[in-house]
Amino acid sequence: MIAALVALALAAPQEAPAAPVAPSAAATAPVATMLSRVVLTTDAGPIVIGVDSKAAPITAANFLKYVDGKKLDGVSFYRAVKVADGYGIVQFGTRNDAKRTLPPIKFEPTTQTGLSHTDGTISMAMAAPNTATGDFFVVVGDLTSMDARDGQPGFAAFGRVLEGMDVIRRILLAPTSPTLGEGAMKGQMLAPAIRVTSARRAP
Repeated sequence: MIAALVALALAAPQEAPAAPVAPSAAATAPVATMLSRVVLTTDAGPIVIGVDSKAAPITAANFLKYVDGKKLDGVSFYRAVKVADGYGIVQFGTRNDAKRTLPPIKFEPTTQTGLSHTDGTISMAMAAPNTATGDFFVVVGDLTSMDARDGQPGFAAFGRVLEGMDVIRRILLAPTSPTLGEGAMKGQMLAPAIRVTSARRAP
């Protein structure tokens, strides 16, 4: 079982794949011209994210509001969930900081957007549908169990990493604290957290 992604609250369980599957070819070769590019400059290196405003207009617009408002400058990658060798998620965002966090947005499930949690996908952390605000996670490896299916809402994917998956994988393998974190998040908190110095749209 892996913990469902949440900003700060307790996580709901979500089943991991029976066996890890290799990243799909589509995941490694997105149509970049259709995506808005955002560069995250981090202490671990640069990450370029392609934001899919066509497939997930509400969720994509939310992320771009955080970028354009410079609300992600100075936040951190603070959580790494290792599902299997080389598979898992890394999470970053505002952590409910009142000065940074915007109101919750309407949930866009993968059944609506047609997106899937394949290797490099970026998605919204949330405690329940319609609660997502300013925390995001990136998938390492194909974790399609995080898609909507079998009556479960899944999570709201809205784009993918175009460059810098090596940085994401380093973050996934970074040290975590055995004591920090509450409930299902205990032992998943990065120590130290990895700072995002800036988030900007690419020219």
